[in-house]
Amino acid sequence: MMLGTSPSLFSRTTYDFVVARDGSGNFRTIQEAVTACRDYAERQCIIFVKNGVYPEKLVIPASKTHITIIGQNVDSTIVTYNDYSGKVDSTGTKFRTSTSFTCHVAGTNIVMENITFVNAAGRVGQAVALHVEGDRCAFRNCKLVGNQDTLYSTGELSRQYYGGCTIEGTTDFIFGAATAVFDKCTIISKVDSYITAASTPAERQYGFVFLHCTLASDSTGRKVYLGRPWRPYAYTAFVDCEMGDHIRPEGWHNWGKPDAEKTARYFEYNSSGPGANPTARVPWSHQLTKEEASLLTVKNILGGNDGWDPEHEH
Repeated sequence: MMLGTSPSLFSRTTYDFVVARDGSGNFRTIQEAVTACRDYAERQCIIFVKNGVYPEKLVIPASKTHITIIGQNVDSTIVTYNDYSGKVDSTGTKFRTSTSFTCHVAGTNIVMENITFVNAAGRVGQAVALHVEGDRCAFRNCKLVGNQDTLYSTGELSRQYYGGCTIEGTTDFIFGAATAVFDKCTIISKVDSYITAASTPAERQYGFVFLHCTLASDSTGRKVYLGRPWRPYAYTAFVDCEMGDHIRPEGWHNWGKPDAEKTARYFEYNSSGPGANPTARVPWSHQLTKEEASLLTVKNILGGNDGWDPEHEH
């Protein structure tokens, strides 16, 4: 069963560690609690994080598996950091996009609920709030806040699930090579730019799939593309999504790569709202039939050989 967000629901039989900034838990930082979880664990280690602002560059390495981190309240449990690509650290090394994260998830079977991840660097270029490359990673009722490159959803063999999350950013703010489902999420654009920049490998059947999502903007008059291909075989699909009037009629951009029009896999089905304009979309994108769209389910996209079903895994 899914654990609730009220502290009263958490007893010693339902969590392994409590994190609290005020010292009332087992640890004051989330990183300490993650480090305390057993390496290569076979059962879920459950961490409850009390409300607070946690200024951490949180890393869940590949050696940490089967960890669930549950915040007390999504609006009040906040992990924040401010690194960005090009920033120089104390050793004189420049951060890259892939190292600019606030939180990096490399472990498998990682679950996060009711947490806000913020990259507070401002509009300084690439600055990742959440970098996920582990397999079977699920995020529920989380908020990802940043500008350019907010969510780095990557890992060529990675499967990721985002349920009921809010993701906001400016340019290419959902990008990478992972197979990821965004289920009933709210996607907020903060400038005239691009939402997605998929780099899906050619051999992967699926990339980014948005199911029953709401595409919104932070202000009126925005002009935003659904995506552009970071790599030639970029896969992005929007199914049963509500699109605001900030979405450009043409929908997609080729990133100045005409050859990518032959390989990019851009799909749409049953879009609604003022941003839905199927007849005006670029001719190299595809409007799915009802039968084709019916195959785009969480289970079909993420099931893999092991039958992973994050919709019903709590």
